[in-house]
This record gives sequence, structure tokens and C-alpha cells, in this order.
Amino acid sequence: MPPSFAVRSPGRPGFAEAQSGPPRPPAAKIELKAGDHVVYPTHGVGTVQGIEIIEAAGMELHMIVVTFEENRMTLRVPVNKVPTAGLRKLFTQKEFEAAIDTLKGRARIKRTMWSRRAQEYEAKINSGDPIQIAEVVRDLQRNAGQPDQSFSERQIYEQALERLAAEYAAIEKIDKLTASDQLVAFAKAS
Repeated sequence: MPPSFAVRSPGRPGFAEAQSGPPRPPAAKIELKAGDHVVYPTHGVGTVQGIEIIEAAGMELHMIVVTFEENRMTLRVPVNKVPTAGLRKLFTQKEFEAAIDTLKGRARIKRTMWSRRAQEYEAKINSGDPIQIAEVVRDLQRNAGQPDQSFSERQIYEQALERLAAEYAAIEKIDKLTASDQLVAFAKAS
């Protein structure tokens, strides 16, 4: 059996809203073990490989090692920095239903300049919160594939859909392409 360890994690759902504003109460401990799927806000879904002890400046640092197969990247997060780094376990199927409900809702397009909206969309994607990412997919879905959609709008849409599909695929234990197709179908069903 792989070794397991406990770290504190931000509360969910709506974890991104707690990132700013008043200090949040201490988060509940979560158990992580090798093979667990986790989400790192700016990189998406990765797999915990275990825990490493690294010596730096005469101190021992306990690091959680997370790999992201798609990017061929390995990330090491100090165990005591997990809550502030935003590393979290996958949402459960029940928690992810809120993101699917968001996809099914009506698009809310602000009539502000594209550059301002693009910044807001990027911030939502990098929050790691599936509900906020679903808002981006929902809002940009209306123009997906239409000739009047700008290149940057299409890129942000695809990035949000890819990030949301990665978590949905890991939760449902399906491939990412199927997950993406299902999410698009949910968005179009509104």
C-alpha cells in the first residue's frame, strides 16, 4: 500500500472565492497518497507520486511530488504550503454537478472591452475552481466556431474547456475527449 500523508486544503466548493478577502479559517486536513489525482490551479489535474525530503540550506523540506503527464512536468510543493498553493483533491461527482449546472445556465456576457474580459476569464481559469471555469466555457460557448470569434477568444475558450474536461475525465474515469464532448453537450443543452 502506498504511503499516505495529510495536508490542509482549502474548503470547497467555491474555493476560489476564499482566495481573496478576509483570512479564512484553517482548512480541514486531507489525506493524499501516491496515485491520487489532485488539481493545481494553474496547471490542472496531476497525479501525486509521493513525498520527497529535500535538503536545502541545512533544512529538510517535505515536498509533495505531483506529475502532469500532458505537460511532461513535475511539480514539488512543500507540504506546509499546500493550502496557500491551492493544491486540492478532485471535486466529487456531487460537487462537480454545480459546475455542470453552471454550464447549463445562460451566458452572462459583460459589455466591457475584450481585454478586460480576457483578464477576468484568465483569472477564473487559473483559480482552479471548476465552477468559475465552467462560467468561462458557458460564456464563450455561444461563439465557439463562429467566424466572428477572435483568435484570443477561441484560445481562452479551449483552455477553459480543456481544464474543465481534465477534471471531469478524472472524476468520471473516462478519456478527456469524451469528457470534453459531454461538457460541450451540457453547455449547448441550455
